[in-house]
Amino acid sequence: MAKYLDVKAAVALSSGTAALHLALRNSDVKSGDIVLCPSLTFSSSANVILYEKAIPVFIDADPKTWNINCVSLERAIIACKKRGKLPKVLITVDIYGQSEDYDNILEICNKYNIVVIEDAAEALGSEYKGAKCGTFGKAGIFSFNGNKIVTTSGGGMLVSNDEKFVEQARFLSSQAREPEIHYEHKELGYNYRMSNLLAAVGRGQLAVLDEKVKSKQEIFSRYKLALGDIEGLEFMPMASYGISNCWLTTLVINEDIAGFNRDSVIVALEKENIESRPIWKPMHLQPLYKEFDYYASENGDISQMLFNNGICLPSGTNLSIDDQEKIIDIILSINH
Repeated sequence: MAKYLDVKAAVALSSGTAALHLALRNSDVKSGDIVLCPSLTFSSSANVILYEKAIPVFIDADPKTWNINCVSLERAIIACKKRGKLPKVLITVDIYGQSEDYDNILEICNKYNIVVIEDAAEALGSEYKGAKCGTFGKAGIFSFNGNKIVTTSGGGMLVSNDEKFVEQARFLSSQAREPEIHYEHKELGYNYRMSNLLAAVGRGQLAVLDEKVKSKQEIFSRYKLALGDIEGLEFMPMASYGISNCWLTTLVINEDIAGFNRDSVIVALEKENIESRPIWKPMHLQPLYKEFDYYASENGDISQMLFNNGICLPSGTNLSIDDQEKIIDIILSINH
């Protein structure tokens, strides 16, 4: 994996969440520290902040990419600074396989000495300006969960060009056992190792990773070709600065224009035993996180709008053309 990504070091772990947690531990995040995080993400991106009793501050999405709104990001940093405490870490999320705009993000974070940890759980094979996702900031993490492009049923990885950072993560993932003949422990560790058997399953898929990415991109293209002209439907924009692996095909439905909404599509597909789902419910709307600060876009709450109207369509690499055409036909029948 390190060779594929062109990074110096990597460690296989039990989950992407474990990798993200160890990245925060290695970044010296402690109780009361502030950690910035996109609101539009899966819950583990935020949960690891609470693992270390740190304080999450959530940032809205940019409607042009669905990634972090950099204006809102800097506004949040300045607000924290005025209160006397700068954030220690920013967790970025390459949402649904789309890379963040790392030139802008790193410029902002370097200005305020904020560590960047890249959550590339959904973005294996994606690129930003020719470099693979997961290789930006201090460290990157990946997930090999059952729904990912490469899967080990459950698993993850932490990667970095800082070899000591990765070695410390490896140490912590093995219960922080000291190199003694007996079991010696001087600090808190975790059972975050990936088993040899699951690692072998993952290695076997790396040989066909590029084929899997191509398959995902072709699924997205077929959906967009068939449905893209329907008024009121807008697919997740593809940023000009990168190449998305199209992990999931996602779109928003404007009911006022289309004449139908996201939920009607989900129900129609469910009647045919086809699963689809809303896009991630933003963290600032989750009961667990409702008391924490959230910096919305100047144009309104984009993350909430995307959640209210957005849908993820079936996008697995095992999706046949016939099955995809059936999905498309169901959506077209609603439109008519």
